[in-house]
Amino acid sequence: MMTRLMRMNELGRRTWKSTRMARLSQPTTTTTTTITKSFSSHSISKSQEQQPLPFDPLIPLKILNPIGKKNSNDQHIGLPDLAQLENESFAVKVYEVMLGLPILDTFMSNLQRHGRISFYMTSYGEEGAVVGSAAALGDHDEVFAQYREQGILLWRGCSLDYLTAQCFGSVEDESSKGRQMPVHYASKKHHFHSISSPLATQIPQAAGAAYALKRMRQKGERPDDCVVCYLGEGAASEGDFHAGVNMASVLGGPIVFFIRNNGFAISTPSSQQFKGDGIASRAAGYGIDAIRVDGNDPLAVYLATREARRRALEGAGRAVMVEAMTYRVGHHSTSDDSSAYRNPNEVDQWRKRDNPINRMRAFLESKGWWDPAKEEDRIKQWKNDISKSVKRTEKMSKPSLKDMWTDTYGTEQNHLDQQRIESERIIKKYSEYRVYKEELKKFTKA
Repeated sequence: MMTRLMRMNELGRRTWKSTRMARLSQPTTTTTTTITKSFSSHSISKSQEQQPLPFDPLIPLKILNPIGKKNSNDQHIGLPDLAQLENESFAVKVYEVMLGLPILDTFMSNLQRHGRISFYMTSYGEEGAVVGSAAALGDHDEVFAQYREQGILLWRGCSLDYLTAQCFGSVEDESSKGRQMPVHYASKKHHFHSISSPLATQIPQAAGAAYALKRMRQKGERPDDCVVCYLGEGAASEGDFHAGVNMASVLGGPIVFFIRNNGFAISTPSSQQFKGDGIASRAAGYGIDAIRVDGNDPLAVYLATREARRRALEGAGRAVMVEAMTYRVGHHSTSDDSSAYRNPNEVDQWRKRDNPINRMRAFLESKGWWDPAKEEDRIKQWKNDISKSVKRTEKMSKPSLKDMWTDTYGTEQNHLDQQRIESERIIKKYSEYRVYKEELKKFTKA
């Protein structure tokens, strides 16, 4: 028995390593995955009395090929929501948000390079995974994001001013009143929880929120809402991943763990993070369902996320995992230079040959729903709208300095009051210095 297990583990290790290397060198092979039948048959928990998926959950679900044509395979047959893929207004909206996301990212990245904001993180190459999944969610689903999910806010109708004000830390920054790093968004209106910089902390937070929804459902409240937790495969290497997923599995509650497997945890490639078959294969150990999907195919991502959400909402609510296989085309952040640890030619291949935006555009054009004139007009509109927003929010003053001491405790705390008094003393002491005067002018007077 032990010898057999060792052979299976070795087979899985070799299979994942060879598949991963193929993915990183050949963009068009993103969905080629070989798995043993004995392994895949246990990827759906037998204890949950769920109907099996109509396809192997560890072979990535795929609707569109890299040139935007529908696949001839029948992986998706039997899944609900197929009709939505033929809805013109829906498909066009998905594409328009995907199209605007890299334009926004480029604007904000350039602002950082010019010293006008301090930091930024892009979603280049992952637009299909982010927007495709956002389109599958309910408007009141609670989102716990990592830091490449600004496309969810755009999908939900969040204004550009809201996003740019947060990056500038201006007085209109409703997310955090200028106290968070740029791109660390939050929106109560859009059910988008505040982003936390430390890796993977959102996972146990999301598990707790799912348990809260479970308790609310028992009272007849919010029966149609679930939690969606976004993370990268690097976050799945953190202890909080095990703690959070196990908690969600054991305690229950409607939650989808959406994993963007983009190949890198900052500079660490997946091959140096784990030896197993990605992240979805771990679901069996937690007794939860998993679906793997081609993350560069927005239509497949939509269907996979809809199915995961449907399963999460059944009964008292339960955890489901989605692993979107994609590639991080951009640098990790504006503090990173990825050419130091990967070949720029590899990045160019993914940008050109397996681009989710190009896929979706080709699909729309094949339907007669899009053309070059519409493309040009929409790009121009995105650029104009973003430019106006940047000009407006950059000129705003910063929030009041007194906001540093608010929103921490429910009642006033003596130690915070002492810190506030000390800071006011220091500001008064140096307020006559020219540099201090210039800086103080930037802040709103309380």
